[in-house]
Amino acid sequence: MATRDICMVGRRKLLIQACIALAVAAIPKGVRAASAPSSMMLELSAYLADAANRPLPAEVIEKAKQHILDTFAAMVSGSLLPPGIGALNYARAGATGGEATIVASTLTASPVEAAFVNAMLAQSDETDDSNEFSQSHPGCAIVPAAFAMSEKFGVDGSRFLRAVTLGYDIGPRVTISFGALDFRNNSHKSTHAIAEVFGSAAAAGCVAGLGAQQMRWLLDYTAQQSAGIGAWTRDTQHMEKAFVFAGMPAKNGMMSALLVHSGFTGIDDIFSGADNYFLAYAPNANRDELTKDLGTRYEIVRTNIKKWAVGSPIQAPLDAMDNIFTKHEIDPANVRSIVVRVAHTEARIVDNREIPDICLQHMVAVMLLDKTVTFQAAHDKARMSDPDVLRIRAKVQLIPSDELETLEPARHAIVEITLNDGTVLTDHVAQVRGTAENPMARGEVVRKATDLMGPVLGRANSAGLIERLMTLEKSNDLRGLRPFLQKA
Repeated sequence: MATRDICMVGRRKLLIQACIALAVAAIPKGVRAASAPSSMMLELSAYLADAANRPLPAEVIEKAKQHILDTFAAMVSGSLLPPGIGALNYARAGATGGEATIVASTLTASPVEAAFVNAMLAQSDETDDSNEFSQSHPGCAIVPAAFAMSEKFGVDGSRFLRAVTLGYDIGPRVTISFGALDFRNNSHKSTHAIAEVFGSAAAAGCVAGLGAQQMRWLLDYTAQQSAGIGAWTRDTQHMEKAFVFAGMPAKNGMMSALLVHSGFTGIDDIFSGADNYFLAYAPNANRDELTKDLGTRYEIVRTNIKKWAVGSPIQAPLDAMDNIFTKHEIDPANVRSIVVRVAHTEARIVDNREIPDICLQHMVAVMLLDKTVTFQAAHDKARMSDPDVLRIRAKVQLIPSDELETLEPARHAIVEITLNDGTVLTDHVAQVRGTAENPMARGEVVRKATDLMGPVLGRANSAGLIERLMTLEKSNDLRGLRPFLQKA
């Protein structure tokens, strides 16, 4: 080749290299090349991928069964309430049939739509479980997502149990890493929606049998679908709350799992690198919490099952009143005043609300009159205008407590009942019934579920469903639950 030709080739190569350099420089930082997953992501994705075949301790299996039963009971009873009715109407308007069950109906739908509707049912009320450390309600989204995916793939009860347990392990750890309580109070975002979308995705991915690489992509698509803002607290009908806490995260988590299962690829580590999830949501998060104690600390064991069908901040006050009633017979006409002290963050959620089961003053009045709170009483809106209830309610004073605020996220309550003769009866609840420190026995959970499901499914179907859920490890195919979950 002539010298002139060699020079022309050299100049052309330099020009091409210069153009490539300019093009690369124009790409935003962090998009220029894929980075290797961090050690944390490798550990997390391996744990996710192995969960489908990893045996669980016996006490964790028992706890998982109780939470699954409790969540199905919430779905069934939620079908009678406005958010559940709205979700079922949504399903009827667009239902074309499918492989997944819609609870408390005769409908079926695609797995994504069934997960959405069933999750809305589960959070139609205040009967579902809650994890105070992550400020989330895991079961209402995770169980519907895992169930819909289990019906699609026809998995057995052990796989379903492991998937649900994994969802509880992963979702809450995300908002725990954020510093859940401070994040909830200061970010204007919903910890409930965030924890539940990651939990739902993890559970669905486990059922689908995704490998470690696929689990990394699942987390990527879940991060992109993470949503929810704190404005749900202004919802006076519980409709938007059910969507934010349950329907949306269940549906989005299912989408992540199904997209990756169908062949979608994505970013190998959405939790690190440029524009990562934590930079967008919680730059000061402690990311080590994502993998801390995985396999030894099971979040499902630390998640509360509610004794009373009311909002979480009202659980401790009702426990305190119940404790007082076991020691003293109290005539409501002989009560001068009732003072209830809870943390500031709890008081603002339940102070004179429009909905009976999240109005502390109303539920305290009902508790004094009935000496208990049933599901029916907690949802009797007309009773909020009952003169007898209103007379007692006028005597109830809610005091936000600085002292109890320092104990958050533990939900303490102090109740003082002053009688007309000046006698003061006091109880301080530090460990709410149904928490890890004061758990409900299996029989209590079963009785609660029976009361919630019987009016909708009938006693026979309810008993059959309870029996099968409490022996899930013997189930060969989760599709066998449908006859017990639907109306005849």
